[in-house]
Amino acid sequence: MPDWMTSMFLAAEVSWPMLWFYFQALFFLLFCVPSYCTSCPEQCQCTNSSEATAVLCSASNLQEIPRDIPKDTMFLKLDANKITAVPNSTFRHLAHLQEIDLSKNAIEKIDSAAFKGVADGLRLLDLSGNHIQRIPKEALVNLNAMIRLSNNPWHCECTLQEVLWEVKLDPDSVNETTCQTSVQEEYTGKPLLHILDSRFCNMHQKTTDVAMFVTMFSWFTLVISYVVYYVRHNQEDTRKHLEYLKSLPSTRVPKETISMIL
Repeated sequence: MPDWMTSMFLAAEVSWPMLWFYFQALFFLLFCVPSYCTSCPEQCQCTNSSEATAVLCSASNLQEIPRDIPKDTMFLKLDANKITAVPNSTFRHLAHLQEIDLSKNAIEKIDSAAFKGVADGLRLLDLSGNHIQRIPKEALVNLNAMIRLSNNPWHCECTLQEVLWEVKLDPDSVNETTCQTSVQEEYTGKPLLHILDSRFCNMHQKTTDVAMFVTMFSWFTLVISYVVYYVRHNQEDTRKHLEYLKSLPSTRVPKETISMIL
């Protein structure tokens, strides 16, 4: 066999296994099954076991919730970061979530559908130590989880009262969950549990009723004013018309004409 053919054969023997390896790697990256392709978000640590998957992102300087959290995650630690908001459907693909820790962040806004998709299995939601003043009732009322709301600057009003009627507060953090501001000054600085029997929503209803009454009265006044103006305007036109008729030269109408008109 010529030397050049031997060299090609030896080269082929060495290169084909490498080519096959590269082909397998490329196939895995492009077509791998999702359950075998789970990746851990950057700046986080993931632990996997036969029973649970935990994603640990505590104190990772995150400014928003990662989007590439594995679908089989059951425990999600996002505490001690710089997260400012929880947008709608953030956890919609995480059907196995049992605990979400968002404590010690800078959260100010929680959208109404922020926890959509995790309502049934969620057992604990920690929102303590943030900057939350208000929260939509729809965001929490469908959750079966124990919820921690302590150490937030809550503004106590009717909406918050309706939330508290529906959710299950963590009993260990209830005394640390207080009203920083309130529509009723006497509740400022007091635990949220004190507002459960207050009349925030009654006050809200009364305010709404008064606003509706004022609006209806304004419309009624406007209609009456228009009717009065319309009548007076017609009276003025009639008076001017009569004065005009009086100013016309008088004419005698034959009796026959009057009889025909009658």
